[in-house]
Amino acid sequence: MNNRNGSLALLAGESRRFARFLLSELKPKGKLLTPFNVIAACILCVAAVLLTIRFSQGLSSTTNLSQDFPWGIWIGFDVITGVAFAGGAYVVTFMVYVLRLEQYRPIVRITVLNGFLAYLFYAGALLFDLGRPWNVINPIIGNSFGVSSVMFLVAWHFLLYMITEFIEFSPAVAEWLGWKRVRKALASLTLGAVILGITLSTLHQSGLGALFLMAKTKIHPLWYSEFIPILFFVSSIFAGLSMVILEGSVSQRVFRSQITPHHRASHRGIVLGLARVCAGTMYVYFFLRVLVFIHGQQWTYIATPMGYWYLVEMVVFVLIPVRLYTQAVRFENIPLIRVASVLTLIGIVLNRLNVSVIAFKWYAPEHYIPSWMEIEITMAIIVAELIVLRWVVNRMPILRSLPERPVDGAAHAIESLKEQPQWTTST
Repeated sequence: MNNRNGSLALLAGESRRFARFLLSELKPKGKLLTPFNVIAACILCVAAVLLTIRFSQGLSSTTNLSQDFPWGIWIGFDVITGVAFAGGAYVVTFMVYVLRLEQYRPIVRITVLNGFLAYLFYAGALLFDLGRPWNVINPIIGNSFGVSSVMFLVAWHFLLYMITEFIEFSPAVAEWLGWKRVRKALASLTLGAVILGITLSTLHQSGLGALFLMAKTKIHPLWYSEFIPILFFVSSIFAGLSMVILEGSVSQRVFRSQITPHHRASHRGIVLGLARVCAGTMYVYFFLRVLVFIHGQQWTYIATPMGYWYLVEMVVFVLIPVRLYTQAVRFENIPLIRVASVLTLIGIVLNRLNVSVIAFKWYAPEHYIPSWMEIEITMAIIVAELIVLRWVVNRMPILRSLPERPVDGAAHAIESLKEQPQWTTST
């Protein structure tokens, strides 16, 4: 009995030590008064006030949404565009775990983390867009929509994919906490989670496009097509990888102290490899868009204002970036690859907003224009995601390996005590 009491006392002590560890990790690292922190604090404070008004007085108090335009920038950018930007997670994990391209392993964790946070924050932004946020459960249970609706499928794809991405990322959390046995168990689930995640990604990337198949008469013919699901899926590949290239370039500067010399040396080869994939998939995407245009016999729309806007999207933000990617890969020009990635990302934003907002009911006498409050809240979502990303990268083994440290934490105490006789069923 004394042994058992001693074990419980040891467990209590380790639990307190574990709690102190977590509290210490919550403390900010580095300077607080930086330009980014000051700007971020201002954006978040204003957003907090606006969201209080939004939830207390309804959507009309902060948005320009209406019955004619129920989907605005919070759907068109936060969800439709944000999910495309998060596509790099399923592409990179496919390359590493399925194709066994080990040269891309250094960016797996940061890419999966970015994807998970994007889904978490952008899916959470749906609560701002819903007139009755508590009804967010309806698409998941099939209420009002039915289990055969596209909304039901997309909702479940989102939910399951966030779970799989958390499983893929969870070994890093276990390493941070020093849970070696838990880490080993979670690592054994990674391959299954990756395969399930890739399957779900191909479904919901195209599923988001399938949502617009029901709006044939409302979307301009230059952007509507029965192949929207395929176009959304293909574009998510180079959109996600372009975001990985841009984020990787920023991480090399912002988190330079976190990156090992070996990983820093491999950055150039990784960027060149990702640029090749972007160039190849963008050629496929451009070819598909041209086929859809010719098949739909849409020549008559070119000599119109919307036609000129369509040409801007196709030439400036598809044809030029794919050419830049091709030239940059050929001459191994990293700065040019970064320029191409920025143009590509702008093109994806433009395409998704064209489909969901700009070309939606283009014929209406009064069109939807987002209010400054909608834009400010969108900026707050992005800032909040960046803050969480920075916090995680500065503490967990995302871009580096953690040094071995002595056993601490409640989980380690439990694991060690289980090996002792007093943890058997006998007393």
